[in-house]
Amino acid sequence: MTKNRSPGGKRFYLLVAFIVGFAAFWTGSMTMGATDEASFCASCHVMSESVWTNKLGVHAKQACNECHMPGGDLTAYLTLKATRGLRDVAINTFMDVPDNIEAAKDMKDVIQANCVRCHYETVRQVNMTVKTYCTDCHRAVPHLNKMPIDRRKAADV
Repeated sequence: MTKNRSPGGKRFYLLVAFIVGFAAFWTGSMTMGATDEASFCASCHVMSESVWTNKLGVHAKQACNECHMPGGDLTAYLTLKATRGLRDVAINTFMDVPDNIEAAKDMKDVIQANCVRCHYETVRQVNMTVKTYCTDCHRAVPHLNKMPIDRRKAADV
């Protein structure tokens, strides 16, 4: 005895799959956009100083991930964003975070690639054999040096 499957059943499952897929895509897209914003990064108290100093710098209009995530390769972007995000949550939840947060070598490589991507004409004229990374000399460009707390105004924080 053969089962009689109506074409309407397949259409229903295709419609459900489409709706679920669209909802997953939309949710992922909204999440990616929200987590790219400086306000999201600043929501973690250990990053508030970095976000604050960036807000006063020349790169204030850039989203954090424009410098801190790989450009042009979606797989690398998603992989690094997920692993770094989980790592940051674990560190901020279970460990002591140092006052001076230093980027790890792999993150410095990503930041350097983004410096070159945006400032290619300038960087190609620089002898990069003296220092490895742009931020070795230009540390205060993306994030200004910290201002002592006794010199801050209430509006600065």
